[in-house]
Amino acid sequence: MSEEIKELEKLVNKLKFIASQKGGELHDLVEDRLLTDFKDLIPYAETTYAACLAWSKKNKELQEVKRK
Repeated sequence: MSEEIKELEKLVNKLKFIASQKGGELHDLVEDRLLTDFKDLIPYAETTYAACLAWSKKNKELQEVKRK
């Protein structure tokens, strides 16, 4: 396996972990504090979306490199 693929896999795993963390924070807000902290819903959702988008783009790049 090439170094490029190994590095991309590490980065994809790191980004997946971050996206999961952000999703968990959003979940906690909705489950525990929605009615008191609803004003934070959009920033949490935007951060979660951005983290998932970063993972998705890098994962797509990894899959393309692996196909070559």
